[in-house]
Amino acid sequence: MNASVPIKHTQAENDLFDRFDGAKGGLSGSVAVTALREAAVDSIRSKGLPHRRVEEYKYSDLRAFMKSAAPLAAAADADSVKAALDSHETFGDLDRFRIVIANGAFLAELSDVDALAAEGLTVTSLCDALAGEQGGGLLSAPKSGDGDGVIALNTAFVQGGVVVEVKDGAELSKPVELVQVAASAGAQITRNRIVVGKGAKLRLLETFVGDTGKGELNTVFDYDLADGASLAATRLIVGKSEAARLFTTVAKIGGEAEFKSLGFIAGPRFTRNQQFIEFTGENSEAKIYGVSMAGGDDLADQTLVVDHSVPHCNSREFFKTVLDGRAKGVYQGRINVAQHAQKTDGEMMTQALLLSEEAEMANKPELEIFADDVICAHGATSGQIDEDLLFYLRARGIPEAEAKTLLVLAFLAEAIEEYGEDDVTEGLEARVRDWLAGH
Repeated sequence: MNASVPIKHTQAENDLFDRFDGAKGGLSGSVAVTALREAAVDSIRSKGLPHRRVEEYKYSDLRAFMKSAAPLAAAADADSVKAALDSHETFGDLDRFRIVIANGAFLAELSDVDALAAEGLTVTSLCDALAGEQGGGLLSAPKSGDGDGVIALNTAFVQGGVVVEVKDGAELSKPVELVQVAASAGAQITRNRIVVGKGAKLRLLETFVGDTGKGELNTVFDYDLADGASLAATRLIVGKSEAARLFTTVAKIGGEAEFKSLGFIAGPRFTRNQQFIEFTGENSEAKIYGVSMAGGDDLADQTLVVDHSVPHCNSREFFKTVLDGRAKGVYQGRINVAQHAQKTDGEMMTQALLLSEEAEMANKPELEIFADDVICAHGATSGQIDEDLLFYLRARGIPEAEAKTLLVLAFLAEAIEEYGEDDVTEGLEARVRDWLAGH
């Protein structure tokens, strides 16, 4: 076998190697964690950043997008963090607990640690966990995402994050917002492990505040649902940004459990929201929703893999995309059904609305089925605003711009309302209106 030809590294890749050499002495972790970091960098060195010749990145070429890589963000200034939080109005007056991460580090003094503990939820620093004997297990990759370049970047450079544990049977009185703050420029790389105990219920709001400048944001959420657990996770990826926004979900769902998520994208120049979901216990359900809005030259990528590894589980995937200008939308969804996963019920649908002639949508729904007693289906549509509906509204005195706004809002609201978290619906729909006002 001929030896592989070494790749020619880009400026961004060389920047990443320099970043690692300069930062590795200050990155937390046990010996096992350090070895995982080194292996991740070696993977990037041999493969490069994910690019269009990698099937999963065919439509969202991160290597071509990243022209350089900024250093990791320095420690946050407390006053800057407080100022950013004071201006943070994502969900308005919604009453919620808060966990704060700033420039990659968990800030207990700005988080509702004591109030959460009284409700049955404990939160600790990921850095402390990485330094322990079991630290290496916190950086493991999902089976469907093994070798993924974005996860490798996260493993190599993860600065911190939190470990959240909800005790068995706990049901919090209000949602928990995990807010990540960019108090200064620089790459921010975090990983958050969320463990929901047996019969426990958690509603999680994942938000980001601030601008990392030329530094990428790369965050992994690692969910572990025990038997009978319930988790609803709402992820907002909003605001203008010229740097890459890279989000990864890794979820393992136990028996008779319920997992529900909504990924909401509006504004960043390059966004990839990828999810790797695995059923590990029977009689469980996953409902995955996505709402994407992109204009100008923006790219919004929603990628999803659902592994039905056990029998008697249901999954539903419903994604909506609106594109304007020269924007590009990507949906890649795959349902894997193992040979012994009989009685699986899985359905996915992706729908796109193109507001301009130059907008482009890449739809790629897939089914990979090795069992014979299943119900599985997928569908994909792309189109423009229905002229008959637009004429109907205009004939009743509604101006054209307002009529289009109503139609687009109705299109996206179908996914938001089916998600079913009523107390966050108003905030999400307000974000849709804000985006439409600029397009």
